[in-house]
Amino acid sequence: MAKHKNVSFVMPVLNEERYLKKAVESVFLQKVPGEIELVLALGPSQDDTNQVAKELRETYGEALNLVEVGLANTSEQLNSAIAKTRFSVVARVDAHSELSEDYAAIALEVLNTTGAANVGGVMRAVGQSDFQSAVAYGYNNRIGLGGGAYHVGAKAGPKESVYLGVFDKKKLLEVGGFDNRWVRGQDWELNQRLRLSGYKVWFDPRLEVTYRPRSSWRELASQFFQTGNWRGMLTRENPSDSAFRYWIPPLLVLSLIFVFPFWVYLAGIGIVALTANGISGRVKAWLVVVLPTMHLCWGLGFWLGLVRGVK
Repeated sequence: MAKHKNVSFVMPVLNEERYLKKAVESVFLQKVPGEIELVLALGPSQDDTNQVAKELRETYGEALNLVEVGLANTSEQLNSAIAKTRFSVVARVDAHSELSEDYAAIALEVLNTTGAANVGGVMRAVGQSDFQSAVAYGYNNRIGLGGGAYHVGAKAGPKESVYLGVFDKKKLLEVGGFDNRWVRGQDWELNQRLRLSGYKVWFDPRLEVTYRPRSSWRELASQFFQTGNWRGMLTRENPSDSAFRYWIPPLLVLSLIFVFPFWVYLAGIGIVALTANGISGRVKAWLVVVLPTMHLCWGLGFWLGLVRGVK
């Protein structure tokens, strides 16, 4: 079997003026045995994202390809970018993320040694403001997102899903790429199809990606409601392939309605915030807002998606 040595990175981009330059720079710092390229799928941004992308194109030349996709969701953006790639390995990256310097080299090693269809690692959330730092704490701890391997870490091995993903392009295209129906949760849904097709989805904790969380409460609430909504839709379509941790926020929502008063839950969150280690008092204060937003918006979105399915 031929060994992979070249990597095509693909990045969906929309309103990412603040983060795009660093994300692109982290891609071009990667060292692999062969070549790398990056394809940016540009949506109709309302800020100067596309201008930043054009300036970066002048810096990196033909190694950076720009594809304008118009009004498209993330899955459509990713598929449009993948269609323009040249190499046998496709690495999904995000404009909110920065790759560790050896990310691509390790991913190639794991793909070549395991024969997996997709490999990925840990999403290490890092905040800049106090609010973002509180969100990052929620991401990186079981109390926030339930303890998935790509949030809190685990031993290397097969998993149900991984963060972002570095794909064997042939296997990715064999299962149809990303499903354009999925506005959110497209990684969960794709990894599910890969596993059902008999392929491995492989987690390796050495693959670390720095993620910049949403910077406002409104953005965070919208993100978690939509993510929960699409997870609920996926559970509706495949109820037997839904880990228990995905049910914790929806069950919390029901318990707050039927079992115990909301103030009891808030008191528990307050205790969590007070006992949190390694963060400032201001960040602890934001946790009292951030954690309920994560739990309840995700849980409410999940029930809506479970009831109505994909439209």
